Amino acid sequence: MTSAEPISFSQAFDLINPHLYTVEERIRAQAKAFDPAVEGYVSYVCGAGGKRLRPALALLAGGATGKITANHVDLAVIIELIHIATLVHDDIMDGAELRRDRTSPNAKWGNAITVLLGDVLFAHALKLSTNFTNSDICRRIADAASEVCSGEIIQTQRRFDLKLSTADYYRIIEMKTAALFSAACELGAFISEASPPVIGSLKTFGTKLGVAYQVYDDILDLAGSEEATGKTLGTDLRKGKFTLPVLFLLQSGKDPNTVRELLLREDDVDAELLAQMIGSAGAMDAAKEVAFRLVGEALAQLDPIRENKFARGLRAIAEHLRQLLEAI
Repeated sequence: MTSAEPISFSQAFDLINPHLYTVEERIRAQAKAFDPAVEGYVSYVCGAGGKRLRPALALLAGGATGKITANHVDLAVIIELIHIATLVHDDIMDGAELRRDRTSPNAKWGNAITVLLGDVLFAHALKLSTNFTNSDICRRIADAASEVCSGEIIQTQRRFDLKLSTADYYRIIEMKTAALFSAACELGAFISEASPPVIGSLKTFGTKLGVAYQVYDDILDLAGSEEATGKTLGTDLRKGKFTLPVLFLLQSGKDPNTVRELLLREDDVDAELLAQMIGSAGAMDAAKEVAFRLVGEALAQLDPIRENKFARGLRAIAEHLRQLLEAI
């Protein structure tokens, strides 16, 4: 790809703004497809807004490899509905009370209704995917949804597991987070009928970016503020999810008995003390270095993609993540 003037994160979204507007309207309109007794719940979670990063990736990948079509918009809507379903379930498992500056569904209605709400959103998204004439698209979306749920199951299995390795951690986040990034980029190119090598490059770009994004999110859970993020933080430690900074702290050998005792306290965990220990052991910086490396590897996957404004938009999203990491 030849060099060209880079664009900013906001400019990347401006490129696809009309399509994103349609995606947003379509997501909010999904509530009307449900029974009136269910519609209000769906409307609440679908109307909460969000970064819409996964839809943006699907649209930009489509534009980078061809013309953005109605099928790309459909893909963006479906991918985001699956993401919303995962957030609904995540908040139940984490006991989170805040999501996007609003009361989380589980805090609002309880776990019983909320778990079913997540289920119905998954089912609805997969139902929408059957409208694609090419069954390969529907199958790939279903595979991604399955990966996300499997990743969550494995993460839950390994709660409070002091033997969790970094390889285990990467496998989990590739499934539970990167799967949707990967599918968005891969299918965006697939719908544009890009060549198999280009589709493969964008799939890998999505995977690398998704893993880097989750590492960043895990760092933010320890080092961020609820006021800035608009969601409940510190849930990973309280629920025994040992993320990369924690694993690096364990590997550092610094005060091993104290660290283990703190990590196994469950809801009584001293997150502030652990965050201090993670910082002083260099574990936070080590995790950031991993995320920086992954962003670089993601960007390298864009080299074979022909130069256009949408390809620059994909690059801008990766560069923005690098800036977010630098700001922590």
